[in-house]
Order: sequence, then structure tokens, then C-alpha cells
Amino acid sequence: MKNYLLFILIGLTALAGCSEMGSKDSASVNPNGGSGTGGSMARFAVAGNFLYVVNQHSLQVYDVQKSADPNSLSKVSLGFGVETIFPYNNHLFIGTQTGMYIMNLENPAKPQQTALYRHIFSCDPVVAQGNYAYVTLRSGTSCNTGPNRLEVVDISNLANPVQVNEISMINPHGLGIDGNLLFVCEGDAGLKVFDASDPVKLKPIKTFEDIRSYDVIPNRSVLIVTGKDGIFQYRYDASQQLTLLSTLPVEN
Repeated sequence: MKNYLLFILIGLTALAGCSEMGSKDSASVNPNGGSGTGGSMARFAVAGNFLYVVNQHSLQVYDVQKSADPNSLSKVSLGFGVETIFPYNNHLFIGTQTGMYIMNLENPAKPQQTALYRHIFSCDPVVAQGNYAYVTLRSGTSCNTGPNRLEVVDISNLANPVQVNEISMINPHGLGIDGNLLFVCEGDAGLKVFDASDPVKLKPIKTFEDIRSYDVIPNRSVLIVTGKDGIFQYRYDASQQLTLLSTLPVEN
């Protein structure tokens, strides 16, 4: 029962962003500044004693050391169309409809902009691993002028992110990476898995067309998938097979 409740709490972290599922917020819990266990569509993240929340226009910082009495610390204006937040390596990667902000947490109470990677107008969830960030751009919802593709961005120099590859997609939503496996949600078109052993030249491995996916959280061979049909927990391994472990239907 304890594990099942934990699965529910982790799975619910992926329900956010601009999507047919609505505008619910979600959490990307990351106490040590690593890659975290939240979904790429998350609208808030926890790192150490700080809570970072994005709305359509800004980043808000709270001190949550006293969880019963959170203290608002600062607010950073980010223009318009702010959608998602992903913490990684003492930085926040913030997806907007016009680009990706990289904010450093050297002073966690007052995040500072390191760079802004711009792209054409489109919905924009992002995840990062090593020297690369992965961004999906899609048409639909308020971003209906955008393309449908996956972009690979070199962030080895965080002050100067550079696009190094792009892959055409059907209608990509959230994404997640764990080691050499990159999972990309294609909405009603399924879930795609890429071999990321070469982080730039991604190789498609398999498409699970029966999994209507919105966002994913891969973590230590367990994959949480959210979509129109609910929240699902799968086991994955080097054979690229997905084994269903549990299901939680969600009422729309």
C-alpha cells in the first residue's frame, strides 16, 4: 500500500503545462539539485529549502524551510508564455513559448539568468542530462503556430546554448531521459523511445502506439506515464520493453 501511494504521488507530478489535460500544476522534486523525479511539464520545483514556481509571466521563489509557513523571497519577470520548469545541476531550465531560460542557483533565493535559448513560437517542455538539453516543440493549444519537432541543444557552455540537432515529430509533448534512453510523448500517437548513447545523434528504437502519453518520469528503470487514459507505471530495461506494473485511471 505504501508503494502504491508513493507511485500516485510521483505520478501526479507530471500533470501540468499547456495541454488538452488542462492547466493543473505539478511538482518536480529535486532536493539535491540533480535531475529530479518530476515531469518535464512541471510548473514548480523544489531544490533544498526553496520552492520555485512559474506562472505565465514570471518565476516566484519561496523559502519552505518551515513548511507550515512558506516565505516569499523574490520574483523574476520572464516575459510571456512561461510554461515549464526543470531543475538540473544547480540550474533551472524554464520552458516558454519563445525559448528556454537557463537560470543559475548560485544564490538560490535570487536565481539569475545565465542564458536564453530562443526558438520560434511553440509550446516548449525541456529536460537536461550531461552537456545536452532536449526540447520538444509542438503545434496545438495556444501554440498552434509552432512546428512539431525534438531539438537537441548543447549546454556545455551554459551561457551560450547551441542547437545541434532536430528531429521531426508528430505532436511531441513531455519527455524524460534516463541514461541512454530518451522517452518522448507523442500524445494520441503514442510514446517514442530513442537511443541516446550518442546524445546528439539520437536513434529511434520503438514507438508504443497504444500508450496515449502526455508526460513521463523515468527513474531507475521505472517509468511513470501520464495521459488521457490515466497514470501508468511501467518497468523498462535495456531490451526496450515496457512492462505494465500498475494503473491509476484519471477522470477528466
